[in-house]
Amino acid sequence: MGMIARGDRHHDIAAWFGLNQGRIADAQEGKYGPPEIKAGIPLPPKGPPGIKGRELRDAAAAVVGKLKAGDMAGAVARLEKAIAHYDANEA
Repeated sequence: MGMIARGDRHHDIAAWFGLNQGRIADAQEGKYGPPEIKAGIPLPPKGPPGIKGRELRDAAAAVVGKLKAGDMAGAVARLEKAIAHYDANEA
């Protein structure tokens, strides 16, 4: 419900949970209980997870390459950048 209140697209919400958009609409209408928003529960970043997941996977592969080459600082920097990008909300 927090993702709906934030304005996320039903398609993106459904993808995060592995559901179809109809289940998100059902939840919004209260078919699975009262549609309440609980404060303090962290939400996943806004935006479709597929693209973010592929980008994070590519970054992980780059980090492995840096680690194998002995570039610990470069690996840490690349991983921090990838995590920040993954956690960023998209418009």
